[in-house]
Amino acid sequence: MKTPTLFREYIWLVNTIRKARRITFEEINQRWLQTEMSEGVELARSTFNRHRDAIEDMFGLIIDCDRRNGYKYFIANEEVLRENSVQNWMLSTISVSSLVSESQSLHKRILLESVPVEGDYLEKVIKAMQQSVRIEIVYQRYGTEQPKTLNFEPYCLKLFHQRWYVLGHFHKEVKDGPAIDYFGTFSFDRIQSMELTTIKFEIDPNFDAEAYFSECYGVMANDDTRPVKIVIRVFDYERYYVRDLPIHNSQREIGEGEDYIDFELFVRPTLDLIKHLLGLGENVKILSPEWLAEEIGNEHYFAACLYEEEKLEEE
Repeated sequence: MKTPTLFREYIWLVNTIRKARRITFEEINQRWLQTEMSEGVELARSTFNRHRDAIEDMFGLIIDCDRRNGYKYFIANEEVLRENSVQNWMLSTISVSSLVSESQSLHKRILLESVPVEGDYLEKVIKAMQQSVRIEIVYQRYGTEQPKTLNFEPYCLKLFHQRWYVLGHFHKEVKDGPAIDYFGTFSFDRIQSMELTTIKFEIDPNFDAEAYFSECYGVMANDDTRPVKIVIRVFDYERYYVRDLPIHNSQREIGEGEDYIDFELFVRPTLDLIKHLLGLGENVKILSPEWLAEEIGNEHYFAACLYEEEKLEEE
């Protein structure tokens, strides 16, 4: 059996069990026979068991059997399929890839967003993380004239808005004082070169990548900005987009009017969040905190002034 076909079967099996919550092998077989993949041949129990093992090895998903309640199968660790998990991302990516590959005649009518990976940086960072070795990069930030050479411990990877980022941990010994530990986040598209070193490191056993970014809108986590309660009022159709695609995982609805919904978030008001709120334009109003409302208002005012200046120059 070809590998792409196996992937399709794995994805189908996971989705079938996930949607049913609990399902017997007989019910799985009934649904299997309704697919084109089956070609009218029942799913052998031995094949089913091999698929279970492969799914656990590949995605970390455990398909268990509840023998006390009708021998029903279920995903025992469904929490790994939370929205931002690697397993969920892999399943979604492979599912879309499988669907698109089956629709050759529609390729020109299916438009996707690319996620650029410059060079082989993703592979190198993953390899460095697996081997627990430091990496050295030549990096040029926006607005700087010269690139810098940086050497750090790769702690985790994060995909945000179609860009890959690596979180680097720096450890510096200080003469006559305690060592300094700090983090830096680096975008792949600003890395000019990358090499693995032979310098080994041990990751902090208490480090939790998800917890590190949990209070952030995006990747700005290594400054002194503290999380605050932010209340926004979103108007018109934009309120439905914000409801369906939350700005942050802490988002919750706290009120609703005829043409608006109020949302509360507990998040760090970093530059990337402010830019996102600005991007919502006249469809969002900051209710609190007051200082953030003033900052957003000032930014809109300055933007309007730019257009006024252009009008005056034309006249």
